[in-house]
Amino acid sequence: MTSQTKTKIIKSISPSSGTVRSDDFIKSPLNYIGGKYKILNQILPLFPKKINNFIDLFAGGCNVGINIEANKIYLNDNLTFLIEMFEKFKKNDFDATLKHIERRVKQFELSLTNEDGYKKFRNLYNKKKNPLDLFVLIAYSFNHQIRFNNNHEFNNPFGKERSSFNKTMKQNLERFISRLKEKEVEFSNVCFESFNFSFLSENDFVYCDPPYLITTGTYNDGKRGFKGWTEKEESALLRKLDDLDNQGVKFALSNVLEHKGKSNDILKKWLETKPNYIINYLDFHYSNSNYQTIVRDRKASIEILITNYIPNKTQKIKSLFGDLNIQHI
Repeated sequence: MTSQTKTKIIKSISPSSGTVRSDDFIKSPLNYIGGKYKILNQILPLFPKKINNFIDLFAGGCNVGINIEANKIYLNDNLTFLIEMFEKFKKNDFDATLKHIERRVKQFELSLTNEDGYKKFRNLYNKKKNPLDLFVLIAYSFNHQIRFNNNHEFNNPFGKERSSFNKTMKQNLERFISRLKEKEVEFSNVCFESFNFSFLSENDFVYCDPPYLITTGTYNDGKRGFKGWTEKEESALLRKLDDLDNQGVKFALSNVLEHKGKSNDILKKWLETKPNYIINYLDFHYSNSNYQTIVRDRKASIEILITNYIPNKTQKIKSLFGDLNIQHI
């Protein structure tokens, strides 16, 4: 990219610094682990103001992609069944989708306590793989999580006395579908390494929210029946981002440097070799602390957004050793 700094920087961003209130955003109807809904007001102001093609490479629950203003939005995730569900949301009228959900709830007597009905319905989904049935299944599954075995059978247990298709989920679904229909969206379900970036240029933007290497979750434990996340995938993604930078395409990467005493050394070593990449620090609990103070807290989870451009949002800037006066080359 053309904008570079002489020193790598960390931007400290407080939760109140967002220009849009969190309740103005569309929330995904899915309780997706690692979803960015709660910090959208921190990360979206750091994105480019004008975007032609927006690529959400690890779309997940689509909390970011659904709230982006761009000429065209690409929602990609290697979880095929998830993408098929979003495609159905966009194709069908909300009323038709709601009727299907209500019909399944009635047919299998789904409730907070009927585990037998849930299991029967899960068996049906695993045989037929109806995309809308997946949403109903998620609604009544433990913590609303998405989990498949190696045979691509949904195997998340019943969310007894906790999970159901409730009023809030219904409202989130209606708003989500309404916004989805307003936007020009293209879906894909390929691994990030197989995504075709060749058509992108300087006015396009790629956002990456991959599984975090040093955290534990059902999305990176290798038990969803799809490709897991290891040091190999982490390194391959970082190389892909370098390729985008060389192509003149802007990108942003969500990740963590530290998490409960663990350190993402692969990410740190990569950043040491990239003086033009910007570390935007998001954890508001440490917005007035230097890096040494942060890493002494063994319970800290240092959430960051790495960009290959200097965001337009003006914030107080810190280096690893103190405040910086930024000087462009």
